[in-house]
Formats: sequence, structure tokens, C-alpha cells
Amino acid sequence: MYNKQKIKQAKKQRRKLRVRAKISGTPETPRLAVYKSLGNIYAQVIDNIKGTTLAAASDLKIKQDKKSEEKVSRKISMAYLVGKDIAAKAKKAGISKVVYDRGGFKYHGRIKALADGAREGGLEF
Repeated sequence: MYNKQKIKQAKKQRRKLRVRAKISGTPETPRLAVYKSLGNIYAQVIDNIKGTTLAAASDLKIKQDKKSEEKVSRKISMAYLVGKDIAAKAKKAGISKVVYDRGGFKYHGRIKALADGAREGGLEF
């Protein structure tokens, strides 16, 4: 079991390095970086030249806001809402075009749902 975990971690690290070698955020097209943990998902719009975060969103805030209205508990639908939220925050900051950094995660499930939500929110990849 231990060896399988090491192999899985090594594969993720290789994917992450391969993605980061090809993309970098600039002031014109910042990087939309995504991180997912077991229960939550986070997104940031980053300018790598200046080293600043221009916009950030996570499902923690959305869960608090939706708690009174309706129970949104499915992870994929929550990732979609985070994508729409980060798109709205990026638009507010004057950003319309980004480079998508999936952070070594495979492009399916929550990572894909976040990208779809960001596209529908008005961000262009």
C-alpha cells in the first residue's frame, strides 16, 4: 500500500511540474491556479511577474452563504460555483483572459467543473 501512495504522489508531482513549466501568469493573462483538498476547492488568479494574488475564491465562503438558503453539498456543483465566483471577482478586478493551471490534478471532475464555471462566468482561457 505504501509503495502505491509514493507512486501516485510522484505522478502528481510530475504532472504539476510539466504544467508549470509551460505556463506563467503575466499582467495581461494571469494564471488561474486551482487546488483541491479532500473536502474543499480553492482558486486564485495570480500575476507571477509581480508575485501577487489578484483574486481568490473557495468553497468555504460559498458554503457559509448557502447554508441559510439551500444545502449545496455535492463537490462538483460546489466547484462549479467556485468557478463562477472567481470569474466574477476577476471581472471586477478587470481581468477577462487567464491561463488555467490545474496544479497537477487530472482534468476531470471538480477541476473540470471549476473551469466550466469560470468560462460561464465570463473568463476566457
